[in-house]
Amino acid sequence: MTNLMRRFARFGALMLIPVVLAGCGINTIPTKEEKAKAAWADVQSQYQRRADLVPNLVATVQGYAAQEKTVLTQVTQARASATQVRVDASTITDPAAFQRYQAAQNQLSGVLGRLLAISENYPDLKSNQNFLALQSQLEGTENRIAVARRDYNEAVRDYNTSLRTFPTIIWAKTAYSASRPMQLFQATASAQAAPKVSFAPTATPSAGAISPAPSQ
Repeated sequence: MTNLMRRFARFGALMLIPVVLAGCGINTIPTKEEKAKAAWADVQSQYQRRADLVPNLVATVQGYAAQEKTVLTQVTQARASATQVRVDASTITDPAAFQRYQAAQNQLSGVLGRLLAISENYPDLKSNQNFLALQSQLEGTENRIAVARRDYNEAVRDYNTSLRTFPTIIWAKTAYSASRPMQLFQATASAQAAPKVSFAPTATPSAGAISPAPSQ
């Protein structure tokens, strides 16, 4: 009878171990890590969606504003740079690789803004149905990118916190010692600066003055 009770006691202890470990948060780190990786995949998907829109957008603008060669070339080159940056699951734990990816995407964002801005100078382009559809898709994609980046940052902050707080820090130092903090998307320098608005009247150049070429 005593042996039987000991066996039951051992069996009960073995059954209790998973419950105790779960209560101590052993599954927390991998669970939050997978959530952050899923959010990262969504960010990549939205950026790819934007990249897929660029060729048609460039072709449409070129049909109405071929003289805007500089901007068109910049957009094409920025898209190439953004799509050539190699990324995978390890990118989010590699500060240098993550910075390269963010910088390439920010560059494309900047030149796309300039490309859409020049449409103001071309009424026929602004009324073109194909351009309007592409513009709408691009704006929608930019919104999705913003949401995906926000969700990713929230998931990463949650995951990174689990690596530094009790009791999950115990598992971070033992069972998941290979786990590394993930990188966060940061606002661009231009986003930190308030826009400059001037209501001063524009000076009219004299007849003999030569107007400077507009900057690209």
